Amino acid sequence: MSGFESYPRITPFLWFDSNAEEAVEFYLGAFKNSKRLGELRAPDDSIGPKGKVVTISFELDGQTFTALNGGPAHKFNEAVSFVVRCDSQEEVDYYWEKLLEGGSEIQCGWLRDRFGLCWQIVPARLSELLRHPKAFQAMLTMKKLDIAELEKAGRG
Repeated sequence: MSGFESYPRITPFLWFDSNAEEAVEFYLGAFKNSKRLGELRAPDDSIGPKGKVVTISFELDGQTFTALNGGPAHKFNEAVSFVVRCDSQEEVDYYWEKLLEGGSEIQCGWLRDRFGLCWQIVPARLSELLRHPKAFQAMLTMKKLDIAELEKAGRG
């Protein structure tokens, strides 16, 4: 694992059961500008089988993360989510499909991926689109956000 001295001051640290490697590969496949930075393996049997990955550091589109194989004690929930800003409907569709694979739709642009982590896939201009109350009401009926439908609702 690369040293924390090279990380931004604040970075997400994600607790997975025992599938952190699988999750990191899934996220690296979804975000084009991404890379695996390093890992820490158990030096002996005190924190798992010797040689097993304990943490993996990775970067998704410029944001540094660490994934931990921490065991089943803690699960993700909607209290924390990651927002993916999208510049077009094509990007909304792309990230929605990639991150939804094996997961579930929630509402209003939110989804839960197959590891239980929540994501908000939103247009960059969401605040502008939701200024009209009818557009906001339209968003409440959507799972994946549809920019054209939000624009249409905002006009009428």
